Amino acid sequence: MNLGRQPRGRRGDFDRPYSALTLRLWLAVFGLVACAVLAVLSWRADLDGMAWVLVVLAVVAAGDIVVVQLRRHAR
Repeated sequence: MNLGRQPRGRRGDFDRPYSALTLRLWLAVFGLVACAVLAVLSWRADLDGMAWVLVVLAVVAAGDIVVVQLRRHAR
């Protein structure tokens, strides 16, 4: 079993791992959409407390999208 460096052409290695910002971006977008849809459905079902929690989570996901995009742009 070879535990040395990765083959040529790979972006990351043990000392400088490859960033997973794209995965984090997709997960944040999924979280934003899911929380927004569930918040609307919660309001229609008269579950105001749950709807507000989902709105807060959607805002957090939107903030994460902004942070990820700024970090991707800085690279």
